[in-house]
Amino acid sequence: MPLRDTLARVDADLTAGRVPVARQRLRGLVSSFPNDLMLRRRLAEVYRLYGEHAEAGRWAYLEEDRDAAETHAFEARYRTAQQRMHALAWHGPESLAQTAFAREQLAAVRAACSEVVGHPVGWDTVPSVSKEDSRGSSFAGCLAGVGCLVTVVAFLAIWVNGLIALFD
Repeated sequence: MPLRDTLARVDADLTAGRVPVARQRLRGLVSSFPNDLMLRRRLAEVYRLYGEHAEAGRWAYLEEDRDAAETHAFEARYRTAQQRMHALAWHGPESLAQTAFAREQLAAVRAACSEVVGHPVGWDTVPSVSKEDSRGSSFAGCLAGVGCLVTVVAFLAIWVNGLIALFD
């Protein structure tokens, strides 16, 4: 479906109060046209309707008139340059950006990421987040594993207890 038709459907969805559907359509458009700043701005506006400041900041990050609180929320959620590069989902060189501000923002994030990993990186080859950056998620994974183990042990204890009671 052409871009213009999909945007007309987004407008119709928003008018009808179908915000989740409009958001999904816009996410698809941004995925298909990652370098279109107007689509990113529209997606940020939809996330504002949800009160999702970090996501609004994510999609408005390349806008000069972006909201400082949203930008801060985005940067707090995506703390490292690698995480920000993944979150921004840009493709190709910064020169594809339609504004000087967007080009500067993209270049700054890419340069910060290159500095962290120790070699130049590009938007199409964003390095994965290192183990050091994912400490919190490994702790959460450990807790989940312990929880599963406790659940299995409790289930087995109840099962064995029932089996013993059956033969008494």
